[in-house]
Amino acid sequence: MTRKLTSAADNSGAQTPIKVLLLTMDNHLASAAERASKSLRQQIPGLAFKIHSAASWRDNADALASSINDIQNADVIIATMLFMEDHYLPVLETLKARREQCDAMVCIMSAPPVMQLTRMGKFTMGGQAGGLVGLLKKLRPTPKEGFKREESSGDAGAKQMAMLRRLPKLLRFIPGTAQDVRVFFLTMRYWLAGSEQNVSNMVQMLIKRYASGPRQQLRDLAHPQDPVEYPDTGVYHPRMKTQLSDQLSHLPTGSKQQPTVGLLLLRSYLLAGNAAHYDAVINVLESKGLRVIPAYASGLDARPAIERYFKTNGKVNIDALVSLTGFSLVGGPAYNDAKAAELVLSGLDVPYLAAHPLEFQSLDKWGGSNRGLLPVESTIMVAIPELDGSTVPMIYGGRPGSDGTVCAGCGRLCKFTADNKTEDMYACTERIEMLATRVAKLVALRRTKRENRKIAIVLFNFPPNAGAVGTAAFLSVFESLFNTLTSLAKQGYRVTVPASVEALREAVLKGNASQYGTEANVHALIPTEKHVQQERWLNDIEAQWGPAPGKHLTNGQSIFVLGAQFGEVLVALQPGFGYEGDPMRLLFESGLAPTHAFSAFYRYLQNDFNADCVLHFGTHGALEFMPGKQAGMSGNCWPERMIGALPNVYLYAANNPSEGVLAKRRAAATLVSYLTPTLAQAGLYKGLIELKQSLERWRALEPDQSKERPELADMLHTQAIALDLAVPHTKPELTDGQANGAAVPWIDALQAQILELEYTLIPEGLHIVGKTPTREQRLTTLKALAQAMGIDNAELLEHLVDGASETDLMPLATDLNQAQLESLKQLVATNYQLGQDSEIEGLLKALDGRYIAPAPGGDLLRNPKVLPTGRNIHGIDPFHIPSAFAVKDAQRQSDKLIARYRQDGGMLPETVAMVLWGTDNLKSEGGPLAQALALMGALPRFDTYGRLAGACLMPLEELGRPRIDVVITLSGIFRDLLPMQIRLLAEASFLAASADEPEDQNYVRKHALAFMAEHGGDMEAASLRVFGNAEGAYGANVNQLVDSSVWQDEDELGNCFTQRKGFAYGREGRPVRNNVLLQSALASVSLTYQNLDSVELGVTSIDTYFDTLGGVSRAVLQAKHKIEGTQASAPPVYIGDQTQGDGVVRSLTEQVSLETRTRMLNPKWHESMLQHGYEGVRQIEAHLTNTMGWSATTGQVQPWVYQQLAQTFILDPEMRERLAQLNPVASTKFANRLLEASRRQYWQPNAETMDALRLAGEELEDRLEGVYEGVPA
Repeated sequence: MTRKLTSAADNSGAQTPIKVLLLTMDNHLASAAERASKSLRQQIPGLAFKIHSAASWRDNADALASSINDIQNADVIIATMLFMEDHYLPVLETLKARREQCDAMVCIMSAPPVMQLTRMGKFTMGGQAGGLVGLLKKLRPTPKEGFKREESSGDAGAKQMAMLRRLPKLLRFIPGTAQDVRVFFLTMRYWLAGSEQNVSNMVQMLIKRYASGPRQQLRDLAHPQDPVEYPDTGVYHPRMKTQLSDQLSHLPTGSKQQPTVGLLLLRSYLLAGNAAHYDAVINVLESKGLRVIPAYASGLDARPAIERYFKTNGKVNIDALVSLTGFSLVGGPAYNDAKAAELVLSGLDVPYLAAHPLEFQSLDKWGGSNRGLLPVESTIMVAIPELDGSTVPMIYGGRPGSDGTVCAGCGRLCKFTADNKTEDMYACTERIEMLATRVAKLVALRRTKRENRKIAIVLFNFPPNAGAVGTAAFLSVFESLFNTLTSLAKQGYRVTVPASVEALREAVLKGNASQYGTEANVHALIPTEKHVQQERWLNDIEAQWGPAPGKHLTNGQSIFVLGAQFGEVLVALQPGFGYEGDPMRLLFESGLAPTHAFSAFYRYLQNDFNADCVLHFGTHGALEFMPGKQAGMSGNCWPERMIGALPNVYLYAANNPSEGVLAKRRAAATLVSYLTPTLAQAGLYKGLIELKQSLERWRALEPDQSKERPELADMLHTQAIALDLAVPHTKPELTDGQANGAAVPWIDALQAQILELEYTLIPEGLHIVGKTPTREQRLTTLKALAQAMGIDNAELLEHLVDGASETDLMPLATDLNQAQLESLKQLVATNYQLGQDSEIEGLLKALDGRYIAPAPGGDLLRNPKVLPTGRNIHGIDPFHIPSAFAVKDAQRQSDKLIARYRQDGGMLPETVAMVLWGTDNLKSEGGPLAQALALMGALPRFDTYGRLAGACLMPLEELGRPRIDVVITLSGIFRDLLPMQIRLLAEASFLAASADEPEDQNYVRKHALAFMAEHGGDMEAASLRVFGNAEGAYGANVNQLVDSSVWQDEDELGNCFTQRKGFAYGREGRPVRNNVLLQSALASVSLTYQNLDSVELGVTSIDTYFDTLGGVSRAVLQAKHKIEGTQASAPPVYIGDQTQGDGVVRSLTEQVSLETRTRMLNPKWHESMLQHGYEGVRQIEAHLTNTMGWSATTGQVQPWVYQQLAQTFILDPEMRERLAQLNPVASTKFANRLLEASRRQYWQPNAETMDALRLAGEELEDRLEGVYEGVPA
């Protein structure tokens, strides 16, 4: 946005005008510049001084046009802090054109393409400035320095500033261009200490040295002084006499016994006198009874300030640390050093909150948007600080809108007037109040003795009425909860621990549940009258759900809070979304307000139970998915309204970084990771063992045993058919050559199937927090890791798991190369870490209000650094997604997909419909999105700092095939966490559609031109290929419809998908509803495709796979029906599995068959599940429901799957009895789901099987209702 700070309009005509222009990333020095300009106008009457903020150029065409016009007419141009392409590419060519026409162009602390434009007298920054470039590199910190200076943090930064001060002195007496170099470094010094005086002197210095032509006479009017020096590290306070000081004792006095908060501020804002937002935070924190130490350091390395002011004689003197800078602790927009940050933060061991101002948009724009933060804001100010271990990301201020605009971020509706200077920072009073309250509650939690703390532990129940109370992904919840309660009691919490896990489960699930007709014990009743009086957002809730108390968890007079209290710990059950089973609400394009019961639940925890902290137990609940902004929450966002300022600890699966990060950003959660179940090879069972033995006999036959081959081939075929394995229905007769030992293709394929079934890795049971893996479990995990590392040495692993050190193992490692020896170190570390109980320790630390160290999220098999668990999960730096490895591997995987499609009888696919999730992209460094690019023949483009900047096309000659059109549907979490990658994908499709290439070599262009011919519009719209939810909404809700059985025919599922996912995202990253384009793009789809997320998660493990890939597959068929009629066939559905080895592409039918055999039908898997009782039965039932979801959306599940599941779990009386005893609700649902699958024609059992299934279902229903003989009511 243009900020005209002074004008030459009132200067006399006798004065020669000179135009000085400042271009910068943001305009926080505008305040200092405006004040400086007043004295400058008197001193140099012809001066016109303007400042332009580069942050506004992408979204504000008028601001960009004004900037370009001013560049074209400027005499002296100063460019600084232009690191990102969005901030310099729009004006780069204009700067180049003006470079030789202006008096001077000084480019400092910017990207190399900008820096190279520097021209000051005879000095230029072109290739001839090797010496200067070397000096600049020394002045620019790098991440490596963080590792060098672990013991003396900030030393390098101080040395760099000292060098910057010395250089102008050293150059003062060297003639020629050295004087221009001296001015260059002086400009840097003025800027880095950008007070009113220094900005004034900077402008005067440049006029004094470079004003040329008729402007040269102005040199005599300029009298620059040396830069005014300020403390590099110091403290600040609005009530301090000098405001800035390097002495802690100069701060306003406060009791050292008071709870103390350390604040980190940006020195540049303080020197510019633009600190109203800081002042407000300080004042509100102090109003909460907190002592505040506001400190700053020069540059963007906060460690010197931390060491000097947040420790006294080496002892930490603060209870919490809050960064208000908006950047990482060690670094800034150009780099970050997370390892160095973790080191210093671990030393403090206090909660670390990273709040931030809005740097790239005004408060009214943020308040009125559904998105919240812009992509660059969410990346620099949220994602990168999370790598340091920061929590509770929230905004606290920003720049106001223009006169008359209103911020709708909360109910206060702040209105901006002409008195609000649009270049200054202002506080967001509602957000600062929330920030200060959150800090105060964290500090109070930290200072409250354990025996006096009240902890609310929240369990989940999704889907409701499905025997899912207290279940979570990969977690045995009640066993883990029992261990957690036991540990809390040992650590001094007042907890009444039940006698056993079963007693705990009974207390929560039963109690008075039958009296109230609920799924769990009713802990409290909230009278409707009280709810109406206390509910702040009653009108909003009633607009969605009708008058209080609503229809969920109520008897008409009161709202139920489900759960049970154990001393000062309440175990409570989170209510559901409310829309489950309501087909009309499931179609809504955006989310719904929470129910009366949901809002009352969180209000009860805070106001009635008076919890000091809430612990959400397991992955995952509904809170973080409630409507609101994607990031940068406001007071109007439902997650904020619900959680309020209550400290929120969240026990979360280590392999799910994307949804975990969502909980951090939308529900203010501090994550504590837990391990997923250990892995084992599936092995073989029942008929598969006999079949393997027959295959071994076949392989052992000698060439002269030709008479035995036909008979054995018949046996192999009979056995395979009996097991429903993929062999020809009619056995091909052996040829003479095959009878004499030549290869038999179908037997070779059968052998491959058996090997895959035997060696596929499966999770064993559920993880238990507080219980370390057994020796055998550690061994199977280490074997899987070793295999992935290329280490095949069973004896070595046996010794390792028994405690052998790396040195002890060396005699057994003589066959390992250097890379494998490095991997061996990781195996040794992994074995040790698996044996440690770090998760209970992490929970205890979080409940003590301590710092939780950051950890990458992901699969142990891919990334052993997820260990130790018990840490705060983060994603990865979005600037570096996709990685170089992901891009290279994507070429291979896309080739495999194309080859598989051709193998199945297809030609080169014209269009691929591809699903992208956030989780698998975070865990694979962007592998799946790189595959989408590879199919299009596109690549990511990175700037000079190695950060993602956009897309580019591979030449067709290099690609070697036509560009394939890719229709991408995103998860809501991908949209939230990877906004820059959305722009990358959208730019790739636009570039491909715009390329001047033959249509038969570019299907993206072919289809875009066809759409334009039929519907009109421009290429920008016709090339849109990235689709997803509306902002703030998640999921296609196809899974909800399937689970609730409230749909009639499959087209309803496709309609739901299109309605929810019909928003197109373009190069600006903003969604626009465009169902017509989506259906047109889907009509040309040849195949649909998605990658497996992890080894632990199969496509039948969770309902999200068929919600997304299944949903788009059904939508493709519907789109084809509209074009081709009902004779159109469903597209083949493929699964890419890169979780092990080089990767493989399977058909959906193959994938479901593989998972059914290796998991559901495999005693090794289902018996390990049943060891966990209630929760294990629920997991087994979920697999069946998800399998039927695939039948509903694709029709590509073979009938034998249902037949064998029925025989294994329901038609076996002993197994049915076990299931009913352990979880009567889930076992009844299992039987009813099989009946539903038959009713919907997904399998057709014979009459005998059908009768037996109905009788079994009726028996289970009777058990559930308590009327089955022998079962107590």
